Amino acid sequence: MAKKITKAVIPAAGLGTRFLPATKAMPKEMLPVVDKPAIQYVVEEAVQAGLRDVLMITGRNKGALENHFDRVGELEATLEKKGDTERLEKVNHSTDLAEVHYVRQGDPLGLGHAVLRAHMHVGDEPFAVLLGDDIIDARDVLLSRMIEEQGKRNASIVALLEVDPAVAHLYGVATVEPTEDEDVVRITGLVEKPSPGTAPSNLAIIGRYVLRPEVFGILEHTAPGKGNEIQLTDALMTMAENPDETGGVYGVVFRGRRYDTGDRADYIRAIVQLAVDREDLGPELRPWLKDFVATLD
Repeated sequence: MAKKITKAVIPAAGLGTRFLPATKAMPKEMLPVVDKPAIQYVVEEAVQAGLRDVLMITGRNKGALENHFDRVGELEATLEKKGDTERLEKVNHSTDLAEVHYVRQGDPLGLGHAVLRAHMHVGDEPFAVLLGDDIIDARDVLLSRMIEEQGKRNASIVALLEVDPAVAHLYGVATVEPTEDEDVVRITGLVEKPSPGTAPSNLAIIGRYVLRPEVFGILEHTAPGKGNEIQLTDALMTMAENPDETGGVYGVVFRGRRYDTGDRADYIRAIVQLAVDREDLGPELRPWLKDFVATLD
């Protein structure tokens, strides 16, 4: 019987070099997506799925993350004095979202190593991993569906997305078999960033995982792989090959809206897509956007 999942792990130790110089002094996770930092969308997703115990795996120069989810007494007092209750509520919302804990990764040895740093906090329980570069639209269900499948199958679950085969080499890609559920597949093989044209399918792993705690023991013995880093994908492959000991690995195929904020162009697209759907911004932005697009050659 699967244990209840209560904890979310968010790796946030990356340097954000693709966004330099903006990330020279500010963590990439704090880059705003409309009017909230990207990391807040991810924490809100975890909380929406019932996971209020959040562990962030951080690195150097990440103090702004801790500050964002902490109280800011002077700012709160100023807004209260002004009677600006709307902005005060927004400030307090990020503070009260979840119980957020922090541990440093230390050496930048890859995603698998970052997840391994969560072992002491997570213990012997299944847990969720959410990567900060992927924002899942709050109107679409993914994480809670994955948690449901984990409880049903007592296995590890990854999120899969159908991608253009031309870009499959940018992802971890899965070989799968169908199950009795239309949106769930059993994973029989995984390869991290296959060479262009060699991907076994167009089902790419995106940044959501619900894992059994056996992954920690496997990661401890996983040798560095692609990029000379300890790859979570390699550990998952080991789990998929040993279902009797680990429960195997399944994938939930996601067909909703996902925004990749780790790429500059996709980051800009994410801001536009989310802003035009907002009730407070959309009515002003949509007509301007149509006029602007009409001027493009």
